[in-house]
Order: sequence, then C-alpha cells, then structure tokens
Amino acid sequence: MAQETYRKAFSGGEPQEFATYISYGLAYPEACVKHVSETFHALRVYILASGSLSRNTDAVDRLINTLNQGLGKRTVVGVKNGIRPHTYFSDVLDIINKARDCNADCLITLGAGSLTDAAKVVSLALANNVTNLDELDTLHWDKPTYRKTLQPAKVPIICIPTSLSAGEYTSHGGATDDRTHHKYPFAHPSIGPRLVILDSQLSKTTPQRIWLSTGIRAVDHCVEAICSIKATTKGDQAAENGLRKLLPGLLKTKEEPELLEPRLQCQLGAVDAISAVLQGIPMGASHGIGHQLGPLGVGHGETSCIMLPAVSKWNKPVNSTQQQKVLDILWEEPSVKHVLEKWHLEQGKNDLGDALDVVFRELGMPRSLKDVGVGGDKLDALASGSLQDRWCKTNPAPLKMKEQVMEILQLVIGDQ
Repeated sequence: MAQETYRKAFSGGEPQEFATYISYGLAYPEACVKHVSETFHALRVYILASGSLSRNTDAVDRLINTLNQGLGKRTVVGVKNGIRPHTYFSDVLDIINKARDCNADCLITLGAGSLTDAAKVVSLALANNVTNLDELDTLHWDKPTYRKTLQPAKVPIICIPTSLSAGEYTSHGGATDDRTHHKYPFAHPSIGPRLVILDSQLSKTTPQRIWLSTGIRAVDHCVEAICSIKATTKGDQAAENGLRKLLPGLLKTKEEPELLEPRLQCQLGAVDAISAVLQGIPMGASHGIGHQLGPLGVGHGETSCIMLPAVSKWNKPVNSTQQQKVLDILWEEPSVKHVLEKWHLEQGKNDLGDALDVVFRELGMPRSLKDVGVGGDKLDALASGSLQDRWCKTNPAPLKMKEQVMEILQLVIGDQ
C-alpha cells in the first residue's frame, strides 16, 4: 500500500495559518480525497484544470470521479477547463462568480502557470466580495484604487503541479487587465496554496522540454541565490540541496523518462530552490534579462538555459568564490561529473559558465537567442528594458548602462 509523506514545505517563515504543506507518495486523486475531507473539511470543490490535460488525458476525469465517489457525488461543484496565458481579468472574474454561485469552499488546480495565479486571485477576490472588473482592480497594489485593508483569503487552494516552475509555493500571483493588457501583481500572505500534491506519475504527461526547462529555472534560482550579493548561510544550504536533487534528477529524466524517482527528486529540488528565493535573497541578471525575454515568447525556463551561463561568466570577476561553491557541487555529483568529463571539461580549469553550458546542452536545451527565434534587432530594446528590472539592479556586478547588458547579450546571440 502506498505511503504518504505529508510535511511543511518550508521550515519557519510564514505564519502557521498560512503555511504551505506538501504531500507525495499517494496518487493525486486519492491525496485530494484525503485532504479535502480530513485537512480542509471542505464539501464543495471547484477545479481549475489544464486545457491540455483536459483534452489529451483522463487526468481531470480521474480527479472528478475520485472526489465524487469518495466524498459524495456533489463534491465537485464546478470545473474550469483551461485558461488563457497571462491570466486575464475577465477569465478570473468568470471563475470568481461561478465559484461564489456554487459556494465553493476549496479550490483545486490541476496543472501549472496561469491556473495557479488565477486560483490565488480568485480566493482573495471571494474574501473581498469582488463582483466586477473595477472591484478586481482594487486588489493589486499597482493602482491608486488599491484597498489598504484586505480581508484574508478563506477558501483554501490545493495545487497539483505538472511542471517545476514552483509558483504554487508563493503568496503572490499576476493577472492581466483585458482593457490595458497590463499584467498586475496580486499579493497577500493568505493566498499561498495550503497544499501542494506532488505526483511524479502525473508529471509524465508534461512535454519533456517543458519539464526540463522549468527544472533549469529552478537551477537558476539556486545558482543566483548562492552567487547573490546578499547570499546567506541558510539560503546557500537550501540552494545546495536543490542543486543536488535537480541536476541529477533532470539528467536521469532526460535519459530515462519513465523512471519516477528522478522526477520526484526534481519536484523536491524545486521546493528547495524556491525556498532560497522566498528568503528574500536578491537574484541577478539571469532572472532580470529573462523577464524581458518572456514577452518575446520565450518561456521562463528557456530564458534561464540561455542566460545563466553567460551571466555567470560576466559576473565571475566579482563573485568567483561563490561561483566556485556551485562548481564544487557540480563536480561532486557523479552524474553531473560524468557529463562534464564527457564534454571534455577539466576540474580546476573550466569555470561555472562552461559547466552550466555543457549540462544544459546535454539536456538538449536552447543555448542562444537564435535558438528561440529572437533576432539581433531585438537586442537594443532588450537591453533598455533590462536596466529597469529589479534583479538587474541587484546583479553581483551591477548593470547600470545599456552597454553592459549588450555585452551579456552578445554572448548569447548565436550565429545570426
């Protein structure tokens, strides 16, 4: 019989009533039945499900049927199959009103990305009696209409992620105003999901490129945490734990996609990675420049594959000691060491940028802007936009001039 591990995602930090827990070892439908009933004592569940999972798999039907069979045929009171990227206000408002109409007392997301953001905003909006777009506009702090006093979210969120992006561990999200196409941040300690269910079998439904690239995004969190201008002992330990799970797990998953244990190690490594970020350690230019690549259609994970090795090389004169810590971890992991030697790298000779480069190539990830269809004509705007990003401002070698960003971009432009 399968055994469940159920524990807090992080030690310390958030108030107990807002703590996020993780569950793994049980299949996600059975874990949901258990915690909807025993942990949250919920009676009316509203599900936000991935469109691709709904169309291409039986994953959503399995969840609905197991909940209704285990807890009563009227347990699932609503299902939203798919949501547009960037989480538009109108889509969120539709879910808010439907969830309110059916008196939902638990939200479950099955999938990743925009669904998680939507659930966070929905839960906050339900607690603050939002019924229209103008009222939704008062919940984010980027507007003068922002409500100074927000009621905490009361409807708990259970997330069942299918990637390694780890947004389900944070208490902030984003949603886009249809009227302006501007994306706004929503944040409150109460909107972080209360439970994240990790199911490595379900993760096999995720296209390998997405699984691996979102894993590299988590690696980016770890590397930039250790190499940060404000690195901490606690953050370094979380990041090291993450790297030791993620890199061997990703390499093994690439080699043998059917194996479940490496996938679980990746999922647990992503928890360690986001833990370092949530401690408030400022990231660097890989994150900062990556934010500007997103609107050009490059996934967050792929931005890390392209930018992190180059940023590491550019920062090396100012944080070589911290980079050596990361490099030592890579050489100490047997599967990573095997890849480094396969690509003819030598310990003590090649730097962190070299090591990350060959690991990402081994995983089949894009390594240049050309690989993701970004031409040289976009560099000037990329550089200008990057200077405004908060993580470029906290890069170990501060980026103060456009020419500095251009130097980094020239390292990754590819043959164009």
